[in-house]
Amino acid sequence: MTWELAIEMRGNSSMHAETVGRPMEILLIEDSLFYARFTIEALKKGGIQHRLTLIFDGEEALEFIHRNGKFANAPRPDLILLDLQLPRKSGLEVLEDLRANYDLQSIPVVVMTSSESLADMQECERLGVESYITKPVDLQKFLAVVKELKNCWRDDLLLPALD
Repeated sequence: MTWELAIEMRGNSSMHAETVGRPMEILLIEDSLFYARFTIEALKKGGIQHRLTLIFDGEEALEFIHRNGKFANAPRPDLILLDLQLPRKSGLEVLEDLRANYDLQSIPVVVMTSSESLADMQECERLGVESYITKPVDLQKFLAVVKELKNCWRDDLLLPALD
């Protein structure tokens, strides 16, 4: 099951109506509706202009990322928020696939998981995640990561449309 949520935050109103650009594309891969909602609300509070796609399992996430089948016209994510414990394919399998693909390996990934396993943390670090946050997610820590990512994107920066 996939839910696409078009959430556009208007952070800085200095953008002119005739300006062409696009919001940040965020892919949230999370099987818990509770944590999905928490994440969506935190992103709203972070004030990042974005569109968010929510996917509930690892196999469908890979189809989306690779634009296979029903996802042939899916946008390329600018940021992936990834749970590790997913149905059908784990978050680590998704991350390994992402990092093995030259065209996709530069997409920043923030892991949000209940796993406190040192092995999982080390594997995620080896695979180059931006941040590893354990659940229950600390709102302040998550918002700090969001703020850091927001600074990379800047409110007034409009990205060119994707092909």
